[in-house]
Amino acid sequence: MTAQVNAAAVASPGASMGVDWETRVDFDRLRTERYRRVQDELAKSDLGALILFDMNNIRYTTATHIGNWARDKLFRCALIMRGRDPVMWDIGSAARQHKMHAPWFGEDTWRAGVSSWRGAIPETVGIERGNAKKIADLLRDNGLAGEPIGVDIVEIPVLRALEAEGLHIVNGQQFMVWTRRIKTVDEIALLDHAAGMVDAAYDELYRALHVGMKENETVALVNRVLYELGSEEVEAVNAISGERCSPHPHVFSDRMMRPGDTAYFDIIHSYMGYRTCYYRTLNVGSANSAQRDAYTRAREAIDAAIAEVRPGASSADIARAFPSATDLGYANEEEAFGLQYCHGIGLGLWEYPLISRYHSLEHPVEIEESMVFALETYWHTADGASAARIEEEVVVTADGARVITRFPADELLVAGTRYWNGVSFNTSTVPADAPLASTSQ
Repeated sequence: MTAQVNAAAVASPGASMGVDWETRVDFDRLRTERYRRVQDELAKSDLGALILFDMNNIRYTTATHIGNWARDKLFRCALIMRGRDPVMWDIGSAARQHKMHAPWFGEDTWRAGVSSWRGAIPETVGIERGNAKKIADLLRDNGLAGEPIGVDIVEIPVLRALEAEGLHIVNGQQFMVWTRRIKTVDEIALLDHAAGMVDAAYDELYRALHVGMKENETVALVNRVLYELGSEEVEAVNAISGERCSPHPHVFSDRMMRPGDTAYFDIIHSYMGYRTCYYRTLNVGSANSAQRDAYTRAREAIDAAIAEVRPGASSADIARAFPSATDLGYANEEEAFGLQYCHGIGLGLWEYPLISRYHSLEHPVEIEESMVFALETYWHTADGASAARIEEEVVVTADGARVITRFPADELLVAGTRYWNGVSFNTSTVPADAPLASTSQ
């Protein structure tokens, strides 16, 4: 009997265990479809090969990972030649591990290599020249050395060594972000799962948030929840409260929450490499009309932008729905950049398309089905003392946007102690024998 698998079906969203009784995320399919997409795009381009140092591009093409400690080291390198399996140079013991446990490419794919470790080994040793010759020799052996070679990110000595070998180096990062723009069914399932983990983190945070809690304590709480749920890396938890909300400082502090504070958070982590960017705003103890008004304006703006998301729409349509820089009290869109915009999300935190009023009105791009991106909005209170921040991640479907960030955000929620004035509290709905502590909730 021939097995039939519905490639569009990923059962039991939110489950992370493999089972024999239904199809869940198929990692073999994930690896195959990602590499096939790169090869298909290479075949349509004028590039002969790619030289990749970016960790996200390396994972996309080779499906290898040695930990996020390696993210900024630039000592891993993958050569992707048109119509061929990749060649991957990795830190020695990792190359041996890939040979043992990464059978989706042949053993010759995995090779040990040494880089300058971002200049820690002097250029006079000649590592850059030696590595460039290895790459150039492979390209010459495969008849590709005379074609343009795309490089994503590169150190200056490495670039000079590659060019000294006679290679014509061009921008390969634009090629890769374009190639990665459409997500496969398994990528979408992993992005959905990563967002679900943040749903849980926000639920824990809402229950814990109280007057006297510090921003750094909320960061610790979120990290604990995410790592216990299986996060691969918590890249950042931006926790911003009270007077720090406006202007947005983009980094947490040790500030202590006070009654009536607004606090907003951005939780950025990855599950199986797939990331989140997920803002929510909460108030502590109480909320006033100015804070509620700012939140309502931020919510209206994000809803207007989401309503424009559909295949065939223009990024300019989405950008136009965002507040302008002057609406937010800034002189121009460059000053306000990052407060009201949209960015693709996947293995990278910022992927194609990136949509903003700064550039998308004059340089629109088409929205395509199976893109996944995050939309962010911001609005300050009338007196400028506080602000609200909301972000939703969406999958572009044939019918429009499907929101995958589910912690409630339709209205401003208040966490922590609730204060009653003793007059408006309706005791008629409370059983006479109910303890006072339970009725205050």
